[in-house]
Amino acid sequence: MFTIHYTLNRIIELVNPSKIQGKLDVDVFTGIAGLNKAKTGDISFLGNQKYKAEVFGSKASLILVPESYIGSPHPGQALLMVENPSKALDAICRDIELQCKKPLPTGIHATAIIDPSARISPKAYVGPLCVVGPNTIIEEEVCLQAHVVVGEEVLIRRGTFVRPHCSILDSTEIGCNCFIDAGVVLGSEGYGYETENGCHKRSPQLGRVVLEDAVDVGANTTIDRARFHETRIGEGTKIDNLVQIGHNVVIGKHCFIIAFVGISGSTTIGDYAVIGGQAGLTGHLCVGNHVMIGAQSGVNHDLEDNSFVRGTPTLPYMLAHRIDALKRRLPELFRRVDNLEKTFAYLTTDTTKACFLSKDERKN
Repeated sequence: MFTIHYTLNRIIELVNPSKIQGKLDVDVFTGIAGLNKAKTGDISFLGNQKYKAEVFGSKASLILVPESYIGSPHPGQALLMVENPSKALDAICRDIELQCKKPLPTGIHATAIIDPSARISPKAYVGPLCVVGPNTIIEEEVCLQAHVVVGEEVLIRRGTFVRPHCSILDSTEIGCNCFIDAGVVLGSEGYGYETENGCHKRSPQLGRVVLEDAVDVGANTTIDRARFHETRIGEGTKIDNLVQIGHNVVIGKHCFIIAFVGISGSTTIGDYAVIGGQAGLTGHLCVGNHVMIGAQSGVNHDLEDNSFVRGTPTLPYMLAHRIDALKRRLPELFRRVDNLEKTFAYLTTDTTKACFLSKDERKN
């Protein structure tokens, strides 16, 4: 846990508030906490309007609130009005991180196993029990923490950070300033088989994985090598934990891929897409730019640019909402139909019909 020691003046420098309400009874802030967990001396923020009611009861000394917020601080408390409280808090946290960040080590740990043909910058770090294969290139300011396995003919460019127990397999290319979290597998075997005479035979996967610059890959995510050519992740894309990306998938620039997403082989995703947690995409799809896919969706058809969808199979977001609302009314609808059927059956019995006959018809 980070220890902080911030004055109000330093916070103002970092977040540039449009207005300040209240008067503090502390000189420094020593922690960051949620609205309902904060205590005196803490900084908190209102990042989601659903927690607006918690601002009034919060014990935080300083609260970042949106400029539209209406309310007054408690005695000894201050409210900083900012355009975006979440981004303002990020600015504070980045400053804390920079202060706490230790210089990256350099060199090769004595227990690492390095192939003689590998080229490792003297400004890189290869940690304990790492393995680096033949003809691999590791550039300056790369950090491989303990137990990282790097295969043959891998390229890891400047400034990339790799957490423990990652496997970066043959022919993988990683761009500059990427972040690879613990347990990630890059270049795993693509899932491809042909059935012959009742037996499943593996199709050779001869391609590679390419990560462009500034890609983040969350813990225990797997990205399969291509059957041929490459699986590619675009610049600035951020992938969460436990995501499966199949062979020959191409993901564009600056996408968000949230936890437990599964993307089947040969699917192409455009730039700035957002895919919610537990969504699944079938293979050979074309998903456009700026597409948003809701959590737990099942995508089995192409999506045009700027689509906003959810559900299984996916439908336009608001249409899916309306259908869900109608589904909740189905029990009531069935009861009404059942009552109508019973009423109709009653009205059409012979006895009931007689009530509607004329006098002459009754005589006959």
